[in-house]
Amino acid sequence: MHSSTFLDVLRITTLINHKDKLKKTEKTLRAIQRVGQAVSVAVGRFVAVGEAIAAENEDLKDEMGLACFEARRAGTAIAQLTDVSSLEQCEGDGRSTVFSDRTGMVKAARMLLSSVTKVLVLADCIVIKQIISSRNKVLVTLEQLERVSTFQEFVQIFSQFGNEMVEFAHLTGDRQNDLKDEKKRARMAAARAVLEKCTMMLLTASKTCLRHPDCESARINKEAVFQRMRLALEQVIEIVTDTRSGGEAKALPVSIYAGIKDFKVKVEGLRDSLYCVSCEAVAAQLEALMEKTEDFTDSAYTSHEQRETIIQLCQITRQETKQLINTWRHAQQLLKAKEATDEMELSILKTCQSVGDLRRELHRVAVGRATELLKLHSDHLVLQALKASGGDGNLEAVADYAGTLTEHKEQLVETCRLLCHISGTEPLEITCIHAEETFRVIGPQIISAAQTLALHPTSKIAKENLDVFCEAWESQLCDMAILLKEINDVFEGRRGDKKPYLSLPRPGKHLKTVKAAKLDAEEQTTIAKLGLELCLLTSDVDSEVERWDEQDHEMVRLCQIISSMAYSMYLFTRGEGLLKTTLDLFHQAEVLSDQGLQLCHILHTLSTQLLDEDRILILSETEKLSAACQQLQVCAKTPVQGKSAIFQKVDSSIQNTKGILTVVVYLLPICNKLIRKCKSERSCLASPQHWREKQQSTTVSEETLNGFGVKSLEQHMANLTFLESK
Repeated sequence: MHSSTFLDVLRITTLINHKDKLKKTEKTLRAIQRVGQAVSVAVGRFVAVGEAIAAENEDLKDEMGLACFEARRAGTAIAQLTDVSSLEQCEGDGRSTVFSDRTGMVKAARMLLSSVTKVLVLADCIVIKQIISSRNKVLVTLEQLERVSTFQEFVQIFSQFGNEMVEFAHLTGDRQNDLKDEKKRARMAAARAVLEKCTMMLLTASKTCLRHPDCESARINKEAVFQRMRLALEQVIEIVTDTRSGGEAKALPVSIYAGIKDFKVKVEGLRDSLYCVSCEAVAAQLEALMEKTEDFTDSAYTSHEQRETIIQLCQITRQETKQLINTWRHAQQLLKAKEATDEMELSILKTCQSVGDLRRELHRVAVGRATELLKLHSDHLVLQALKASGGDGNLEAVADYAGTLTEHKEQLVETCRLLCHISGTEPLEITCIHAEETFRVIGPQIISAAQTLALHPTSKIAKENLDVFCEAWESQLCDMAILLKEINDVFEGRRGDKKPYLSLPRPGKHLKTVKAAKLDAEEQTTIAKLGLELCLLTSDVDSEVERWDEQDHEMVRLCQIISSMAYSMYLFTRGEGLLKTTLDLFHQAEVLSDQGLQLCHILHTLSTQLLDEDRILILSETEKLSAACQQLQVCAKTPVQGKSAIFQKVDSSIQNTKGILTVVVYLLPICNKLIRKCKSERSCLASPQHWREKQQSTTVSEETLNGFGVKSLEQHMANLTFLESK
């Protein structure tokens, strides 16, 4: 349903819920009828998609058919009740209208919401089944690949495997973007990254094993790749179905950052109530935190000075917490004391300060070590030495350099574990865990690939295989550098909400018309200035968003998403981030434009509650934003060929994104001011969530349409494009 239809639904609800007697002017009657017809048409389109899905899925055909029937019936009822073009004739015929039968309108609206919700739930079940079915096909082909004995058979099956992996990548990419839970989205991104990298490893490892079937190191190398792919496939299904094959869901180990954050919340909560938590619980939580710091102090790579500083800060934190508990117990003994005393307030401040000092020192140690390691490994000397030794057939030298690489791997694994402790957000914790696991697995795989090359120094396939695993190691080091920057940004309060938005394009949108490409050095330099301007605009958006009182407002959420996506596009102009090719960039631009159009809808809704002058301003800027989003969408979807045309499309995508952010930066302070103003005057512009809660608190017995749930209806109907895409 288009934003104009949503606006019509909102207007008819406003008219019906009007406290004063509604003037049944010709203009009002035409508006009500137009809205009813628009809702009916939108429901018809929605139902048509649902029925098409039902026809393709026999096991859910009856359920989906019934839900579609109820939705169509509700849409028809709304159209009939809003058919008031000739009100006098309706009243003369005794036919019910929205004016005479508000209860009937409420029932029709509720039926529509219920049936549409059911259609969406069933459609979601179908999507999950598609992903599971796709995974099963991949697993079957994977087993066939593992058993092949000839090159001819391998090439044939791998071609089928590639097509199945593309389908699986599209389905899981769409699902990743649909996930609301940040932890699940991060886990899905990690699993998909493993599958993407392992596909190339599987190709070269299998070819090497076929060429050298009696080589033990080649067999070990290949088996490790297949095992890792199976684990990643299983993880995707766990996320999609929200289950775990081993039983209960595995919880993330509590990081030091999360532990300190929770500890401070409990300590500061004592200001309001002395009995919100027990003394024993606070003491036990502190000891659990101190135990986790042993990951830092017990590390062989932590310097003596760093170890002493951490131990000293732990002792100070223990002392301050002990003092707090003493004053706390003393305050509890005072019969009239319910809140913290002045002495206790001082202890709370000192305890929070000491634990904050500890957190800063741990952050400094972890980030410092990670920075040193990245500099140390930037020249990739060990990898080059392994390649050279393997090519020379020098098994003894390979063994020596393998020992060095193993030591580097252990350093990186431990550093990732320390970074996980101080990362600052759960998605970043998951990324740290993924990095740790990647280094742990790829290290031995590089060694086995190097051993194979040393045994067969003239083998081009063995050399290619070693190159692929070394590239994966180098790529993970680059990802670790980006991760380190994001952790620092969170710690310093910059870009804390920046999340990568990346998925492969949907089938049919780009694959057959656009070839993925990377910018060369000259193009990268040309586009860098434009990217910098985009980066500055994202900072402006973030600054304006921070000034909002209502951080949970829908407009704030959408602007943060748009800024995050634009920041990913900026990283692309620097050759960094998760957008690796122009194909990724164009898909990101398309998703960004969709979010921008959603923002236009929010602005339309806001404009209906403003006075003439303010409404005209908001509508004018909304039109500019809508035009910029549509222009970006057209640009992203238009297929081009040739190096020059692709570069021009990249340039246009960045320029159009800049245009969108320019309008957003201008609108944010204006909308913030208007919402504050209206909230103080009429208390009418709370965030959509608060507005919905207010709507739901009004009972139907008042014979109003407050139960119509327009916002919920909008959210359900907005998923029409989701259904159509399936």
